[in-house]
Amino acid sequence: MKLVQIVVAGLLALFPTVEGCKSAADHRADVGASRREDLTVGKVQREIRRGMSGAEVAEVLGSPNIVTKDADGRETWVYDRIATEVTYSESQNALFLILAGTASQSGATLRTQKTLTVVIKFDDKGRVDSFSYHASKF
Repeated sequence: MKLVQIVVAGLLALFPTVEGCKSAADHRADVGASRREDLTVGKVQREIRRGMSGAEVAEVLGSPNIVTKDADGRETWVYDRIATEVTYSESQNALFLILAGTASQSGATLRTQKTLTVVIKFDDKGRVDSFSYHASKF
């Protein structure tokens, strides 16, 4: 009977359990990360046009980070975004026999930062007069 228990324990040790495995989406949900539509250069190019009202711009891009007015009362809206993306890749190898075992683990991390600044200038009637943007990734 003892031999059967030892063999069963040894066989169970050979097969890793996957019960605790989670996807990246599961981990994001666990930490409360929400996925909203990102502000991108493509979105600015596709959606923003001269003559749009401030309400239309806010509907498309959301609230600006900075709002200023010049001496003539014309507004400038600035959208300033910074994002850090982290990618982690990991591999594990393990082999456990009845009493002895071996394990190895290796991994690599890639960290990328992206910035996007969008400047929208309005005319004296509150309509988009011009817009510009600057994006970087490093």
